[in-house]
Amino acid sequence: MTDDVMRRGALFIREAVVDWDEVPRDSYLRDIPALKGLDRLAFDSNVTFFAGENGTGKSTLLEGIAVAYGFNAEGGTRNYHFSTYRDVSGLEEAIRLVKGYRKRNSGYFFRAESFFNVATVTNLEYNDGSMPDYHAQSHGESFLAFLQDECREGVYLMDEPEAALSPQRQLTLLLHIHGMALEGSQFIIATHSPILLGLPGARILGFSEAGIQPMAYEDTESYQVTKLFLERREPLLRELLGSEDG
Repeated sequence: MTDDVMRRGALFIREAVVDWDEVPRDSYLRDIPALKGLDRLAFDSNVTFFAGENGTGKSTLLEGIAVAYGFNAEGGTRNYHFSTYRDVSGLEEAIRLVKGYRKRNSGYFFRAESFFNVATVTNLEYNDGSMPDYHAQSHGESFLAFLQDECREGVYLMDEPEAALSPQRQLTLLLHIHGMALEGSQFIIATHSPILLGLPGARILGFSEAGIQPMAYEDTESYQVTKLFLERREPLLRELLGSEDG
């Protein structure tokens, strides 16, 4: 990515500051190792990936940032205001965002687990006939169609966008993220995909018991486990399946 794309001042979200005095003493948030020591998180790339094992706080922090920015907790654009269930962590109440000088033209919060609800609400309440019927396609296909046809320069937060995408479609998504980032859009993405994590110029933040730390692509578990499986599939499966039988 070029230098003008990488400038922090050009980003829509430059920093997330967490005020733990706003988090209840009995909140489970205080027990998440990657989050409990987090006071501020700076963004210095148009594409930031949250990587790490399940349960390390990636989606929790992403949701907190999204809601603090004004997105609906279940996803959609900033114009979406609906709720089919109440399951937010409350972290958004403690987050203050430091924003850049630029004004966004567009934005979207994508959550794989609730995109069906967003698509339903879109078709029933927000669709004036100009947008596609998102239920006529798979969730992955419909989101890609939205990204290709509706999105402009802005802020895009995504929670496991690879969940409904084949490897080929993940490459398509990577291509669109790259192109939109070069044009000035900002992406913050929680993912396990070794394909998406390989985007050149992106910053990867690893979530673990040690906290949140920048890491190289080759050091992510997604890359290492996938590489191990592809290179040593047969002996690895013999070892795993043999240990189960034993």
